[in-house]
Amino acid sequence: MPKTMIRTRKPSVAVIGAGRLGQALALALQSSGYIIMASVARRRRKAEKAAALLGAKTPPLALAASQLAELPPTDLILIATPDDVIEETAHRLASSHDGQGWKTVLHTSGALSSAVLAPMAEAEFQTGSIHPLVSVSEPVSGAAALRGGYYCLEGTRRARKMAESIVDDLNGHSFTIKSENKALYHAAAVMTSPHVTVLFDLAVEMLAACGLGRSDAQKVLLPLLASTVNNLKTSTPQKALTGTFARGDIATVRKHLRSLSGKKLAQALEVYKLLGLRSLQLAEKNGLDPARATMIRELLRRRIQ
Repeated sequence: MPKTMIRTRKPSVAVIGAGRLGQALALALQSSGYIIMASVARRRRKAEKAAALLGAKTPPLALAASQLAELPPTDLILIATPDDVIEETAHRLASSHDGQGWKTVLHTSGALSSAVLAPMAEAEFQTGSIHPLVSVSEPVSGAAALRGGYYCLEGTRRARKMAESIVDDLNGHSFTIKSENKALYHAAAVMTSPHVTVLFDLAVEMLAACGLGRSDAQKVLLPLLASTVNNLKTSTPQKALTGTFARGDIATVRKHLRSLSGKKLAQALEVYKLLGLRSLQLAEKNGLDPARATMIRELLRRRIQ
């Protein structure tokens, strides 16, 4: 007798937070068969726009943040609000529902642990966090970027199991860390993405000071950034380091420092010095002459006149 194929229903989801990440997750989950039952935003009009973006035959219920008591029963509540309002949202959810209709609550903060959902844990919900290590600047492209990404998971066993299922359905990869390390984990993520964006902006500013337009400066620097990322795909940061500090070019460092000494580039100068000191650490591990490293280190620490 042939085995009967059993089709398992994907979980139903209410997404609280209609920002870029909340919308991207809703799109990605819907495309994987999850049922988006509700979209919640601070203002109902924004929730309606987020619901319409899904293009479903039966659009999700659009609610304002003040209407949490009207959330329909779902398997999962996904809180994708700014970090500062997650705890308040948890309190309001715990006090506005009898607990019979929901099962699991996950938030998407990288810096906060599931402890911020304590009001819901006390009401016997499964609580956890799922943070995608993906830069989402726009919902549609963000939904595509979420597929195959890495996700940091944390929380109760059952909440992590739900989160793991989500990651599997998005063809992603998951890892867990201790709750007390989430802030440090998130700081690393900030250094890798937003801070790199800011560093790139400083470089664009420096080229603009050379006479290029900002759009041209961005255009010519992007391939350099891309080649650096490609190097990091196959090498450690130590081995991927190239350029002035990797070679120990003392005269070039002097020229760089002079060129950055004007008031308009004061921020770029300080960043250059700090990153230069870190570059020397990597260069020395690669065999840079210690005497040359010492001379460059003294230049970086010296106050530019």
